[in-house]
Formats: sequence, C-alpha cells, structure tokens
Amino acid sequence: MNFSVTARTPTSESIFHHISLLNAICQGMSLSASGKVDVRIVDGNGLSRTPAESFRLMFGGSVGVDACNITMAADAVPLAA
Repeated sequence: MNFSVTARTPTSESIFHHISLLNAICQGMSLSASGKVDVRIVDGNGLSRTPAESFRLMFGGSVGVDACNITMAADAVPLAA
C-alpha cells in the first residue's frame, strides 16, 4: 500500500510518498517535531490520520490511555471529504 505524508506551513504545503507505513510514521513525527502543522498520513484508500494515530494503530497503545483520542479505521475521514 502507498502512503502520503502531508504537512503545512503558513506559506506552503509539502507532500511525501512512502510505500512503508513505518517510514511514513517516522517522517510524520519528524515533521510534527520540526513545527509543521496539520501533519497527516493518508493511505491508499484515502483515509487520513495523524502520525500519532497511525503509530497507535500499528503498535497499539496502553490500555486506558485516551490522550490521543484514537480514530479507528471505520471512523477515519477520507481525505476528499
């Protein structure tokens, strides 16, 4: 599956393409840490998630932790919506 990482600054938008979810998560986290806003990972089906949501879906999270308000695949919003 292909993954696109999108990130914005006040004056531009960047898009990066990956074939690995892990690489997309790493780049998304890096972009977030560098101050980019609205960093999203979009999968081949058009579902858009934050890097943190993608990380939790891939690796799981602690039981009872609701800090990130995880969006499950059935609830994810397609990018075009």
